[in-house]
Amino acid sequence: MQTQEIQLQQNQIQTTPKIDQKKTRDQLSPLDTSNLLPQSRYTCTVPKPINTTKSTSNKLKLIPLIFLIYFEVAGGPYGAEQSILAAGPLYSLIGFVIFPFLWGVPESLVTAELATALPGNGGFVIWADRAFGPFFGSLMGTWKYLSCVINIGAYPPMCADYISRAYPPAAAGPGRSVAISITVVLLCLLNYTGLSVVGWGAVVLAVVTLTPFFLMTILAMRRIQPKRWLVQVETKDWRLFINTLFWNLNYWDSASTMAGEVEQPEKIFPKGLAIAVMICSMSYFLPLMACTGAIGSPPEAWVNGYFADVAEMVGGDWLKYWIQAGAVLSSIGLYEAQLSSGAFQLLGMADLGLLPSFFAVRAPKFDTPWVGILSSCVITLTISFLPFEDIVATANILYSLGMLLEFATFLWLRVKYPDLMRPYRVPMAIPGLIVMCLFPSVFLGYVIAMAHPRVFALSAVLTAAGITVHYLMRYCRSSGLLKFTDGGRVEHQQLEQKSIIPGHEEEINGVV
Repeated sequence: MQTQEIQLQQNQIQTTPKIDQKKTRDQLSPLDTSNLLPQSRYTCTVPKPINTTKSTSNKLKLIPLIFLIYFEVAGGPYGAEQSILAAGPLYSLIGFVIFPFLWGVPESLVTAELATALPGNGGFVIWADRAFGPFFGSLMGTWKYLSCVINIGAYPPMCADYISRAYPPAAAGPGRSVAISITVVLLCLLNYTGLSVVGWGAVVLAVVTLTPFFLMTILAMRRIQPKRWLVQVETKDWRLFINTLFWNLNYWDSASTMAGEVEQPEKIFPKGLAIAVMICSMSYFLPLMACTGAIGSPPEAWVNGYFADVAEMVGGDWLKYWIQAGAVLSSIGLYEAQLSSGAFQLLGMADLGLLPSFFAVRAPKFDTPWVGILSSCVITLTISFLPFEDIVATANILYSLGMLLEFATFLWLRVKYPDLMRPYRVPMAIPGLIVMCLFPSVFLGYVIAMAHPRVFALSAVLTAAGITVHYLMRYCRSSGLLKFTDGGRVEHQQLEQKSIIPGHEEEINGVV
């Protein structure tokens, strides 16, 4: 992502302390985004999503974006088995019907509005930076990035779980370590080849991984006995149940960090998110409904990888092996999509001046942020050897903290900057938006409050480390120890005492 400086003669944002506020409001162009810019200088820079001289052939289009979002969030019902283990089939079905809409829809609407209003690599980091200043932009980056790399650390072990059912040495010991390490290295190299490759690869992976679940659902329908949905678990593990639901159905905003690589984000993002919500919801609910109703297995049998055993029961060995192969491919899609998101987030933070400029370096041939990819893979490889439950719980807490800040950012930008150009605008006034964000926020608070003390302590340590890094980066920048991009890094000041007179800005790639 690059930046475009706004000059005095052509499209300067000028501050004047004495001016009629109402008159200024009336003069604002509906395309003007200047009211987001800091007033402490006569010229400043705003994120520009992509070089205007670059061919649009490498930009993400609608179909690849849909399935990148799909793999950011779900990637198939793999990993949903533990919701049945924790609370039984009935609660699992209810959870996967209700949760995508009570949680996924509000998060998607927030993402659609902000990603089209402030497109650029960095996504939610840019939003928090523009709303509350660089400290909160950095804090948002810490929470979201760590939740991302911790989250994708769960996929290589889950992949190994499915591999072990066909190749037992991968279940434990050196064989498992080798399988996880090889998986991480190969996926890192694949991500290096470019976002367009990853996007269209996600389309192919989605078709291959969803087809066996579609067939299994059809085959299981004729054997459904509704009473099996009512089987209860003696002791419900609500912490595991909530963490499983949340882990399987979050990260709707992750694709926003790649908004600078999307063709016409103001049109494509809302469509892509809406379609992805429906695909994700159905991909969980239908197989769970059919399989839990078709077989009489107790909830205790539903551990990670159990869908393969169900496939053997309803379809035979061929369907079992397809499900197992699909689990490996799904893990690849999930890993690739979220690795791209994390790497482009680091690039966006470097463009904002929150991280050293070497994080913004792109590979000469593939134009990918190779430093961010390499850094993320090293962290992921380390995390992959931790227990699966601890990985999920820690990722959930950090993500919850980031989402609470994101909802606050969304509401604050609406109140503070009502004239910001929003190509997609959630059709609600402020009271409606508060209500929309209320349930997800209460749920996020619950996720944080019910965390195990060990996981909560780890999250607190990681947060403190992120804050330390922020002030260390400020020191390195002021002392010249590291090189930073001139991203217009100034502390944002309150606008109550000053007004902004917009010039005649020209819209460049959807960003002034």
